[in-house]
Amino acid sequence: MTCKAKKAEAFRPVFDAIERLDRQGMTAVIAIDGRSGSGKSMLSGLIQNRIDCNVFHMDDFFLQPHQRTEERLAEPGGNIDYERFMSEVIGNIKSGREFEYRVFDCSAGELGGTVRVAPKRINIIEGVYSMHPLWYPILDLKVFLYVNEAVQQERILERSGEEKLKRFIGEWIPLEEKYFSTFRIRENSDIVIDTSAVTG
Repeated sequence: MTCKAKKAEAFRPVFDAIERLDRQGMTAVIAIDGRSGSGKSMLSGLIQNRIDCNVFHMDDFFLQPHQRTEERLAEPGGNIDYERFMSEVIGNIKSGREFEYRVFDCSAGELGGTVRVAPKRINIIEGVYSMHPLWYPILDLKVFLYVNEAVQQERILERSGEEKLKRFIGEWIPLEEKYFSTFRIRENSDIVIDTSAVTG
């Protein structure tokens, strides 16, 4: 089986569920959450290639420097600007109107460009914290991607390098795991897929 075929087969439950939602003709919001390196961005890209949809990346909502207080980082799910995501995206996603939001520029450490969003039936929120309980009520499908620790570290090393891997292990992954366990993200998902053996 080719790499492309393996990915298609692994994610078939997600594609089937989204196609069922699309056929209903209603605006739907799908969250793709999961461990770093589990393939969330890859899956959202595959969906976007198949279906006309909006994709919102939680990486665009990193905390600005002045928000990164000890108190905020100690809060489960507090490692993103959920206030801004609520007001700029969640408050508009099912409105049927065009809207826009600002993107956090990691290299500059500040808000950068603006993204203009046209209303579409299928809307994907991808990235860690995409199933934050603040917007849990509007989610129509909740997908969790799992990857074992060894493969996770291999993937992060390959895409981000050794220095970033150290930061993931020492800082970001513990915050993610705290969020997953506190809010039982995996347990409350509609679909759980182990991507440890999915390559490419």
